Amino acid sequence: MVLDLFAKTLNSVWPMIAIFLCVLITSRIAYLILHHKKVTVYKEIFALIFIIYMLLLFELLTATDTNTFHGINLKPFAEISRYKFGSRLFNINVFGNILIFIPFGTFIASYINSKKAFPVFAVALLTSTVVELVQLKIGRSFDIDDILLNVIGSILGYLLYKLLKSIKRRLPRFFRSDLFMNLFSIIAFIIIIYWLSLRIGII
Repeated sequence: MVLDLFAKTLNSVWPMIAIFLCVLITSRIAYLILHHKKVTVYKEIFALIFIIYMLLLFELLTATDTNTFHGINLKPFAEISRYKFGSRLFNINVFGNILIFIPFGTFIASYINSKKAFPVFAVALLTSTVVELVQLKIGRSFDIDDILLNVIGSILGYLLYKLLKSIKRRLPRFFRSDLFMNLFSIIAFIIIIYWLSLRIGII
């Protein structure tokens, strides 16, 4: 469901993303070479995936409208209660709004290296509120339920980050090394790009 929405979004914006990534990657490589910076491949790939995710996320949030309500809703759970549990609209608007922000929480927690959930909560709350305000200005709706669900997804992403970090600390030294992390991230990135290319029909 959510992956289908991302794939549909990518299908409409992949030319822009391809050009943007070309500029970004070549500029980054030039910077690293000219300034003799140490390269940690998995961190570079992680940052690249985050940028792709953010581009797709906000394209999806501003271009896709599955709500039946247009206007301003400040009453919590008012819109959620309108959908029949298990229906397509319920899954997209409830589970979809949670799931698409799980990576957001994970990325933000990793970027700021947060030991507590509150900074992630604050960033997610501010970001989701701005998204809703933008949606209102482009003829869609401002829905407090979307903000609540997005924040829940971000907190789940923070918990996922803490879980992955805890698992990593317990792994053998080789699996925590930069060499392994670099190889793993390169393989994962190739698989992701290949899968997305298949989904949107590039290859």
